[in-house]
Amino acid sequence: MHLFKIKKLHFLHCGPISLQLKATEIIGISGASGSGKSRLLRALADLDEHQGDIQLDDMNQQHIDAHLWRQKVALLSAETSWWFDTVGEHFSGFSGAHINKQLKSLGFSADCLGWSIARLSSGERQRLGLIRLLQNQPDVLLLDEPTANLDRHNTGLFENTVMEYLHARPACAIWVSHDDEQLQRVCKEKHIIENGELIHAD
Repeated sequence: MHLFKIKKLHFLHCGPISLQLKATEIIGISGASGSGKSRLLRALADLDEHQGDIQLDDMNQQHIDAHLWRQKVALLSAETSWWFDTVGEHFSGFSGAHINKQLKSLGFSADCLGWSIARLSSGERQRLGLIRLLQNQPDVLLLDEPTANLDRHNTGLFENTVMEYLHARPACAIWVSHDDEQLQRVCKEKHIIENGELIHAD
């Protein structure tokens, strides 16, 4: 069972922040725009400058190459990046059967692998971005407003896919959202970033 520990994390105007997550747990984070929610996730993914101690089991973020850390502690940004022309090119080298199962769980058929990236809606990019993220089998998911561009039906598919992954791996997640109802559905506990501090929400 994996354990993700954050101790005395400082970044920009925020901190100290301490958290601990066990496998299968989801912690929800909300807060005003500009409060530091996305910056927190970027610090945890070792993408932005920060101070503090971040550990996954006995592995310390400071003692591992950043690209290897991000395979274990993986960030899904609010807007995903794509660098090849077609969807399928982003999945080369991974198990086709496994990908097809995840595509189906998020409402896609296998022929979407032949689609041009240019034709994808923002919601399709987000759902496909989750599938791409899961191929490295991360132990921590950092989800930054992941369903902001999804309708109710696809939001449900997204939430179910994340929950199933966390229990099957098992893994844990930090889920940033402005949707309090969503955080109530998916999270073990909720926190608010306010004035640079992470405050536990009832």
